[in-house]
Amino acid sequence: MQRFIKKPFFGVDEEFDVHNGRLKNGKIAAIKVLSAESRQGAKEFVTEIKVISEIQHENLVKLYGCCVEDNHRILVYNYLENNSLCQTLLGSGHSNIQFNWKTRSKICIGIARGLAFLHEEVKPYIVHRDIKASNILLDRDLTPKISDFGLAKLIPANMTHVSTRVAGTIGYLAPEYAIRGQLTRKADIYGFGVLLIEIVTGRCNTNTRLPVGEQYLLERTWELYERRELIALVDASLNGDFDAEEACRYLKIGLLCTQDTPKLRPSMSSVVKMLTGEKDLNEKKITKPGLISDFIDLKVRSSDKTKSEPNNTSYNAFSSSDKDNSTMSPGTSASATMTFNTLYYDRST
Repeated sequence: MQRFIKKPFFGVDEEFDVHNGRLKNGKIAAIKVLSAESRQGAKEFVTEIKVISEIQHENLVKLYGCCVEDNHRILVYNYLENNSLCQTLLGSGHSNIQFNWKTRSKICIGIARGLAFLHEEVKPYIVHRDIKASNILLDRDLTPKISDFGLAKLIPANMTHVSTRVAGTIGYLAPEYAIRGQLTRKADIYGFGVLLIEIVTGRCNTNTRLPVGEQYLLERTWELYERRELIALVDASLNGDFDAEEACRYLKIGLLCTQDTPKLRPSMSSVVKMLTGEKDLNEKKITKPGLISDFIDLKVRSSDKTKSEPNNTSYNAFSSSDKDNSTMSPGTSASATMTFNTLYYDRST
C-alpha cells in the first residue's frame, strides 16, 4: 500500500491510499481509496467515473470499476508499475528509472497525444483541468498515462468557454483561468507546456530553495530564451547525452503552450506534430508566457483592492471545488453543468 498527500492549489491537503490488488481474472489493479475526509465530493467522484469509463486511449488510465458506499469511495484502475512523473523524474526520492532523452521524448509525445485525443476526438470534448506531473503515471514500458479526472469538464463544441470556479494546482494554472475562471482547452495546453519544460529540465516548476531569480521555472525559461541560452536548462543528469536541437525545440514548444494570450497557444494536435518533427516550429510566434509572479502580484493587488473597497463584488478564484452554478459564455443558452445519474459503474474485465 502507498499513501499519498495531494497538495492542491487551494492549500488543503487531500489524502488517499493506493493499494495493489488482483482481480478475479488475474489482472493486477490499483485501488484508489479516498479518505473519509476527502475534499473530493460526490460530484467530482462521479465525474471521474463517467469520464474515464467511456473513453479509452493508450495514454489514458483505464478504469475497471468503482464502489460507493456511505462515505467510502473507491476507484479500481489498471496497475501502473512505475508510479508518477512527480515521484520518479521530479521527486527527491530514489528512483531506478533511467530517464534518458529517448524516454523523455516518448513521455512528452505520449502525454500530448492523450490530450489531443481528449480535446479533439472525444465528443463533447474534455478539458482535464489538472495536467501536472503527479497526474502522469508510467507503465512498465514507461508509456505515460493521464490520470485523475475528478476535475474534468465535458464541453460541447458550441461553447466558447465555461466560466467556473477555479480548481487545479498553482504553477500549472493558465492566467485567464486562474484570474477570471474562463476554462477552455487552452488551460490544459498551458499546463502541458509547464509539464513539458519540467520533463526536459528535470525540475519542478517551483523551487523556493533556489536563488530568487531561479525559483520559478517558466520565468527562468523565458529569461534564457531571450538570452538564447536555453540549452543551459536541459537536465544535467543527461550528461550531455541528448539531441541539443530537439531539446531546445521542446522547450520552445513549452513556451508556445504557455503564452499569456490563450489564442496564441497551439492546439494539442499541432503540438504533437511539432514534437515529432512533422511540423516546423515558428519561433516568431513565441511571445511572453503567463508568469506565476505576474499572477501572484495580481492576486495580491486584487486582495488589497477588495479590502479597501468592501462594497465591490470580487470573483472567487480559490474555491475548494466546483459549484453547480457554472455558467456559459455570454450569448449561449445551454447549461454548462454536466450531471450524471449513476453512482455505480462496473465494467467486465
